[in-house]
Amino acid sequence: MEKQELINEAFKAMKNAYAPYSNYHVGAAIETADGKIIYGANIENASFGATNCAERSAVFAAYSNGYRKDTIKALAIVSDGDRIAAPCGICRQVLCELVEGDMPIYLSNGKDECTTCINELLPMQFVQEDVIR
Repeated sequence: MEKQELINEAFKAMKNAYAPYSNYHVGAAIETADGKIIYGANIENASFGATNCAERSAVFAAYSNGYRKDTIKALAIVSDGDRIAAPCGICRQVLCELVEGDMPIYLSNGKDECTTCINELLPMQFVQEDVIR
């Protein structure tokens, strides 16, 4: 799938965002190795700690459906903000464990976009080897 097609799929997912507190809508779309698209949207909660970001929603959905880091090809994250939406710190930590380090991550707000990867977004990663001795 082309980069712009995956970004467009993420904008479709953004329509499902539930953001009554921030009014900041985010969508994510994952392309899997077998050509499936898995969607995620940010889901807010009055208890802000219970809020889930779009990219985590998508990655958790992919894992829940049997996909793993070697079968996730690309991730697009989009928002309706003035700037492109980069993953928050929690999402970066989740992504560093659950996707390949050099997998393309496309970021867009419909005006601006960039391509990055989790190795660029989180260069000094805290990983399994740091926990298990």
